[in-house]
Amino acid sequence: MPTLRQLFLANNAQTTDFPLLLEFERAEGIYLYNSEDKAYIDLISGIGVSSLGHGNPKVIEAVKQQVDKYMHLMVYGEYVQTPQVRFAEKLVSVLPENLQSVYFVNSGAEAVEGAIKLAKRFTGRQQIVACHGSYHGSTNGALSVMGNEEYKQAYRPLLPGVGFINFNNADDLAQITTETACVIIETIQGEAGVRVPDIAYMQALRKRCTQTGTLLILDEIQAAFGRTGKLFAFEHFDIVPDVLLLAKALGGGMPIGAFITSNQIMGALKENPILGHITTFGGHPVCCAAGLAALEVLLEDDLVSGVAEKEALIRQLLVHPAIKQIRGKGLMLAVELENFDLNKKIIDRCIANGVITDWFLHCSNAMRIAPPLIITSTQITEACKIIIEAINFYS
Repeated sequence: MPTLRQLFLANNAQTTDFPLLLEFERAEGIYLYNSEDKAYIDLISGIGVSSLGHGNPKVIEAVKQQVDKYMHLMVYGEYVQTPQVRFAEKLVSVLPENLQSVYFVNSGAEAVEGAIKLAKRFTGRQQIVACHGSYHGSTNGALSVMGNEEYKQAYRPLLPGVGFINFNNADDLAQITTETACVIIETIQGEAGVRVPDIAYMQALRKRCTQTGTLLILDEIQAAFGRTGKLFAFEHFDIVPDVLLLAKALGGGMPIGAFITSNQIMGALKENPILGHITTFGGHPVCCAAGLAALEVLLEDDLVSGVAEKEALIRQLLVHPAIKQIRGKGLMLAVELENFDLNKKIIDRCIANGVITDWFLHCSNAMRIAPPLIITSTQITEACKIIIEAINFYS
């Protein structure tokens, strides 16, 4: 009889010829457990998803309660469904006044797709500006605004009218004109290896978009919900976007995304033509119930306030001649090493020793550190000790 691993390789679509092939039986807190009950520290939160850790009891209870009431009823936007209404109400309550209309979708990539459509429809313009080094998802439109040709070239032709500027380069902002429908930019670049822009740059970007009537779309799919030490990353820069993109941690472990804007802008999807964006499973009631519970836990337990201290401890412990620099903000960090080969060896040894980390899509020589926000000082110390041991082993 074939093993589960053999069935996985035979019947599940593969994205590389070298999947990690780690097999887990359960997860709790910051730990994943294999079939032999070996514990692994999840130092990447499932790539930014499990900010509350695994198995938060309030999130699980919210899911169970909603499943008992109903699951899918209708395509998004037609029925008044309590989980959607309450979750949107809570999100809007913690956002600036202009971010008042929430469109729930299935994923971050769909949030990107919806926002790009909305920007073109609202402004009547066709030009889009994105950044080199960006990552916004893998669907056709999202791929079109990805700033890495290596991952795009096999899928052309993509969306026309997309231009690219250099992230954190104020001189390039002149390329934003009255012909530009939107600028889509990560508030903090993730897959580029966690690049944090200057405050002055982000404020100049906001000003240029306002001057030209261009919608500023901030992609916080990785960076939101306390990951950077603020509830939303744009709070570090004293700016407000026209459209905000959310996913990953949004659902407390359940799949959901959202694009959020003003009522005026969102209204452009309602006419000429009607049904400007349609999604069957977007805003799934169970996912919305989980997301609301997760946001309430994040706020009530004040998890965001401890992030900066945890970042400082990681920076204090991860000191080694082989580490070129540590970039990032909060618990969204990139540990840069000499090259990919060294980084991959260190990552593999960390995994073997019970710490799961990873590299970045557009920055393969950097190690990703993005643990659940609930990680303790003791757990950080343990994880960093294992990382340093792995670096020493190969240095």
